[in-house]
Amino acid sequence: MAEVDKNTTNWPDLAGALYDKLTERHAELTYDFDNVEVSVPSGAGEKAEHSTWKFNGSISIRGRNLE
Repeated sequence: MAEVDKNTTNWPDLAGALYDKLTERHAELTYDFDNVEVSVPSGAGEKAEHSTWKFNGSISIRGRNLE
């Protein structure tokens, strides 16, 4: 990933920088969800239909350096 400015101003750069740091440190993040509902659009625009996705449980993300 490209070098990220220390004053990150957008979410994609922030997420990328965080992933890089986690990978360097072999870190693991665990997210726990309890009755989370997300409305997912079928496309872009005002008339897009939405589906509701429901989450319960955990997601673990592990970082490791493949070099």
